[in-house]
Amino acid sequence: MTGSQSTTVQEEWLTLNEACSLVGVSPATLRRWSDNGDVATFTTPGGHRRFARSAILDLLPVPRVKPADAPLRAPSPVAPAEAPLPSLIALVAQARSVPTAAREAFAAELVALGHHEAMIVVHTCQRVELYASLEALSEQQLPQPPSGTRRLEGIEAARQLISVACGLDSAVLGENQVLHQLRKTLSRRRSEHPLDPALDRLFQVALQAGRRARSRFGGSPRSLADAALERIEEQNGSPSGRGILVVGAGVMGRLAAVAAARQGADVIVTSRSHKRALAVAQEVGGRTIPFGERGTVPHIAGAIVALAGPWPLSDEDTRALLDAEAVVVDMSSPVAAPEALQVALGGRFLSADDLAWERNEDLQDPLRRQLEDVAAESADSYVRWLRSRHTAPAIQAIGEAADEQRRAELDWLFNRLPGLSEKERSLIDQMSHRLVADMLHAPRSALNSDDGGRLAQAARQLFGA
Repeated sequence: MTGSQSTTVQEEWLTLNEACSLVGVSPATLRRWSDNGDVATFTTPGGHRRFARSAILDLLPVPRVKPADAPLRAPSPVAPAEAPLPSLIALVAQARSVPTAAREAFAAELVALGHHEAMIVVHTCQRVELYASLEALSEQQLPQPPSGTRRLEGIEAARQLISVACGLDSAVLGENQVLHQLRKTLSRRRSEHPLDPALDRLFQVALQAGRRARSRFGGSPRSLADAALERIEEQNGSPSGRGILVVGAGVMGRLAAVAAARQGADVIVTSRSHKRALAVAQEVGGRTIPFGERGTVPHIAGAIVALAGPWPLSDEDTRALLDAEAVVVDMSSPVAAPEALQVALGGRFLSADDLAWERNEDLQDPLRRQLEDVAAESADSYVRWLRSRHTAPAIQAIGEAADEQRRAELDWLFNRLPGLSEKERSLIDQMSHRLVADMLHAPRSALNSDDGGRLAQAARQLFGA
């Protein structure tokens, strides 16, 4: 046999489950990528999809260090890491890595900056997170974040907020309170000062994702108050038939009272507002005690504190808590319980930072994967919106430049052929429109798929966008 021998390389085709295992995504996500044409597939006569191994390997990101608590899996090809989000940043100071005092000091510095349309702050008992667009805000204007703060850029910053909204980045999987807090944050921010459109859109997408994520729960998801009650039970036994003191009658205080009543506890509520404390107590069949009055704390198994401000506690009441061997869980930020009580209780005192180390990674794995899919799809949606916003000026510039040239050529032609009828002029004009539209179809399509922004930048240079 003469001539060089050739070797045919056969493509390896994977089943749906094999491809999912290789790239680390759910079947629903891989089917969506297939439907969008992002990965090569074929369908067997029996109706089963097969995926090209080479195409699946192309989906894997370049290896890089990933935060240990990052909630989302590898980015999809619709939202690559190099997507056009270079100006978006997030500074994330959370209870797992930044203590309460440092978080609160950072929050105070951010408040001192005043209102700026290019920044918005999420502040809860377990997190202080800044989201900012550096297109309109100089990074030098921002305070130095505390040690342990994570800095995320571009698509990673967007994923962080969406993950928070979906309840994936909380001590309790899918908790509702953080979604409520994000909604209040956006509403308050809008009422105070205009917000950068990219940030406003990001919060809208995150809130919508959070609502979709909550729809995956068969019943009400657990709250941080449930986790607090569980910590009391771990150290002091079942709360059934025993006193549980709830200090505070806000959203979290009410949740704590409901959780305790559900466990059959004798619920006692106290708050700066007696009216609100009474309303919460009546809702759960409990009772109230005066707020901060000496000698009013009864013999209890535990207390859950959720206050915006200090909890005034006399020496007599401190001794009552110690004698009862009560467990105190303070979810306030900053901590509301007196320092003397914290020291005296030792391991029987828990803060919001302690609750942040609740392990939910292994709980309800099928549900977690569903929430991750919702978060990933929402991040894709946000990037697509940004991409269209990013390329629109370039697409418009191409169209305007082409139409200007088209009109100039028609003027030249009509001056050379003055005898044309109105009908003939109209036909030529229509033909020129179709010709230009056909010629621009390919570049416009390319710009709409311009993930990295290189084509849009070239178009702006060529057509003056």
